[in-house]
Amino acid sequence: DDFYREVNRVTPSLIRTEADEVTYNIHVLLRFELELDLMRRKLEPRDLPEAWNAAMGRYLGVTPPDHKDGAMQDVHWSLGAIGYFPTYTLGNMYAAQLFAAAQRDIPNLNGDMERGDFGALLSWLRRHIHQEGRTFSAAELVLRVTGDEPSPHYLIDYLAEKYGELYGFDPREVKTGV
Repeated sequence: DDFYREVNRVTPSLIRTEADEVTYNIHVLLRFELELDLMRRKLEPRDLPEAWNAAMGRYLGVTPPDHKDGAMQDVHWSLGAIGYFPTYTLGNMYAAQLFAAAQRDIPNLNGDMERGDFGALLSWLRRHIHQEGRTFSAAELVLRVTGDEPSPHYLIDYLAEKYGELYGFDPREVKTGV
């Protein structure tokens, strides 16, 4: 129990790739908002570090000590990959929704995984996901497999269940200002 609690600790961090699964999407949101402001010319590139630091303080309560751990920590923008960050959150949303469908379709999936048996899940993935390749867009595939349009509610419910149990409250009830 102590090990599980430790590896699932929620702690605001400076670095997106080191963030826990609860705050990770806040890192993505911050980047997306800054990209929008840059593209809409509401923010000048020279003002990005200051805007970054302000957003990190507002959303996560941390402020980078330098640009390396702040606005320059990702290679995406220097590569011209504008608009890419939201795909990370979309992937998290799709994964949560697909996993909920797998849990619905596979009796005792969680028990199987606790025993290290991933055979039923792999078969489910092959049948519902892998065999389709790129036949459908990600959103279309999620709809076909789950029966629901892609929705953030599955990710929110997953996080609320897991971390609500760990921390003794429903995180959906926390007001974050985000």
